[in-house]
Amino acid sequence: MAASREHYRQVYDLLVAAYGEPAWRPHLPPVDELVSTILSQATSDVNRDRGFRRLKERFADWQAVMEAPEAAVREAIWPAGLANQKAPRIQNALRIIMAERGALTLDFLAERPPEEAIAWLTAIKGVGVKTASIVLLFSFGMPAFPVDTHVHRITRRLGLIGSRVSAERAHTLLADLGPPDTYYAMHLNLIRHGREVCLARSPRCARCPLRSMCAYYREKEADE
Repeated sequence: MAASREHYRQVYDLLVAAYGEPAWRPHLPPVDELVSTILSQATSDVNRDRGFRRLKERFADWQAVMEAPEAAVREAIWPAGLANQKAPRIQNALRIIMAERGALTLDFLAERPPEEAIAWLTAIKGVGVKTASIVLLFSFGMPAFPVDTHVHRITRRLGLIGSRVSAERAHTLLADLGPPDTYYAMHLNLIRHGREVCLARSPRCARCPLRSMCAYYREKEADE
């Protein structure tokens, strides 16, 4: 484990050298972040933001979204894609929050340990560990390490996690490798690296600042 933690720190330092230390910025309120993250599933940030903006423009508040006909919510979030799945997920999540808490708020999670907060959120159908971790990290500044497709792909290629480790399991493993004050920058810099350099297909290894410690690169070089 010590070697893996050192590997994590080296990756962290190289990413910061390449992309800088992302400054903490105010994120969305927790319920907004939850809805936005549900909208982000299997789509681009641009389309997610379009769907979220239309939802906020067309409904007065989250209670209005919860009580609206599903068809109206589907139409509002259509730009985000998969509206037929996401509309009922959003409304179901809002109904569960209201039923459990008596109000459309997730502020109570700030008082829970991260593990309990993640368990509470993931009990909602359609809310996975990644979505819950994003809400906790971005809205509450809690020690949670979100793992999206970029983070999962890159950390496997680097050997930070095993090649067969699932994205869900990776949340716990990566959180164990680094201190909580690194999670925000590591998450954002890995996503940027995945979009600009370590692409899913045809990664740009020649310009990668992590090449010297990348198991994927070493294997590719050996094959060639």
